[in-house]
Amino acid sequence: MDKQVSMTDGFHLVVDALKLNGIDTIYGVAGIPITDLARLAQAEGLRYLGFRHEQSAGNAAAITGYLTQKPGICLTVSAPGFLNGLLALANATINCFPMILISGSSNRATVDLEQGAYEELDQLNAAKPFAKAAFRVDNPEDIGIGIARAIHAAVSGRPGGVYLDLTGETLSATLDEETAQRSLVKVVDPAPSQTPSPESIRRALDLLATSKRPLIILGKGAAYAQADKDIRSFIETTGIPFLPMSMAKGLLPDDHPQSAAAARSLVIGEADVVVLIGARLNWLLSHGKRPLWPANTRYVQLDIAPTEIDSNCPIAAPVVGDIKSSIAALLAALKPGRIQSSAAWLAAIAQHKQHNVERMAARLKAQPHPMNFSSALHAVRSGLVGRPDIYIVNEGANTLDFARNIIDMFEPRKRLDSGTWGEMGIGMGYAIGAAVVSGKPVVAIEGDSAFGFSGMEIETICRYKLPIVILVFNNGGIYHGDAIGAEPSPTGFIPNARYDKLIEAFGGVAYHVEDTPSLTKALTDALAAGKPALINVVIDPTAGTESGHIQKLNPKSALAK
Repeated sequence: MDKQVSMTDGFHLVVDALKLNGIDTIYGVAGIPITDLARLAQAEGLRYLGFRHEQSAGNAAAITGYLTQKPGICLTVSAPGFLNGLLALANATINCFPMILISGSSNRATVDLEQGAYEELDQLNAAKPFAKAAFRVDNPEDIGIGIARAIHAAVSGRPGGVYLDLTGETLSATLDEETAQRSLVKVVDPAPSQTPSPESIRRALDLLATSKRPLIILGKGAAYAQADKDIRSFIETTGIPFLPMSMAKGLLPDDHPQSAAAARSLVIGEADVVVLIGARLNWLLSHGKRPLWPANTRYVQLDIAPTEIDSNCPIAAPVVGDIKSSIAALLAALKPGRIQSSAAWLAAIAQHKQHNVERMAARLKAQPHPMNFSSALHAVRSGLVGRPDIYIVNEGANTLDFARNIIDMFEPRKRLDSGTWGEMGIGMGYAIGAAVVSGKPVVAIEGDSAFGFSGMEIETICRYKLPIVILVFNNGGIYHGDAIGAEPSPTGFIPNARYDKLIEAFGGVAYHVEDTPSLTKALTDALAAGKPALINVVIDPTAGTESGHIQKLNPKSALAK
């Protein structure tokens, strides 16, 4: 009698390939043709979190990649579901977060002839402009290779988003177990170290040795590198003032004596040599150009991508390599006392810091009623005292701008925000991803407009009983609210909305606060309870500036009456 051949299929191979490579979590929205894949993944021990919208699932995957240095996985259905997830993939790519968007797709023969298949779309070519790489798997025996290539592409060099297209036929196709197991690939060293040249290290240190007014700018690439100890050692050994970009806050504590965050305008406007560590001279830094920057500023740039060098202005000392290796090389070559800031430079920074800290303290002391952004965030800061373990997710216009300056961070990779694109809608996805990865509490500080993009995920948060507290800063509009009884403006919402009622529908804990003591108490109580909670924070509808701190990017009609 012939020996019975053990069979498997594409569904099982996807799960086996992910498990083989240490991936244990999938975020997604189930449907045709990947419903059974989600069920099987869960049955085989992977953690599957089902979302209400693919964009939020993708954002959870992206932030998982940022926090773990492993690609986060988002699973979607074909065409519309894929397109919903594509924005998260594009955002991951622009922010350099490793993630893989896995989408089911329709029959290739029908799609290629444009014969009107169910959810027909050439998803592979649609994804390519927005992804670091994109692949399609047409045969089940290639699933192992496809996932291996996706992992390599996502985490190697400058990380980013990768699209992996799996047709329904590929998923359901069968093959013998022996052939299937041979086809699996365990990825080895997908993100190898890239050591900078000794010459680039010497050049960087030589340039810094000539500086009287040096400055270090830390970007989220520095935070992603998880070279925290060496970065701190380099900053403290050299004594150079540092300025963290928003997601790099906490690499060194915000109250560190070398932090120049409270003298940002001064140090950017007067530094003679600037060291960029995992930070790009993009719009967030005015491209390194006047009027914000002096024309004679010279730059040292640590970046893994050689194409980033000279992308906006000349870089005098490029150090091309991964951040971890580059910082280690700088430390190894650093001679004690060779790099020193002038006493006048440090004194000027200290004076400006003191002046700005005093101005901020005066604003935070005020107790207006209704609350404004400053007073409300001061109350939030009071509720976070002694809790450096908490992750902060932050999005909005004014809510983002004010929180960036008021909420201090003390540990790395604990502040997660709108990032390079300034994208609204990342809030609930990032909060869920951070809670799942860390098991730690998350506080999402949301503008009411920003919350609306992903607010339905409060059901997801409640379903999985995640320790997430959402604060909705409710001033009734995108920038500010409309007058009571007025026609709705393009930026106005329903006045006096009760966002807290939404979470009650799903069993979460609701708070409604109108003053600062109540806000601090609600936050403290919610964190102590460790349950899903939403605090509706009533903000003065006249508070808020249109477009926040980037009004110059929002043009006005010169002919408007």
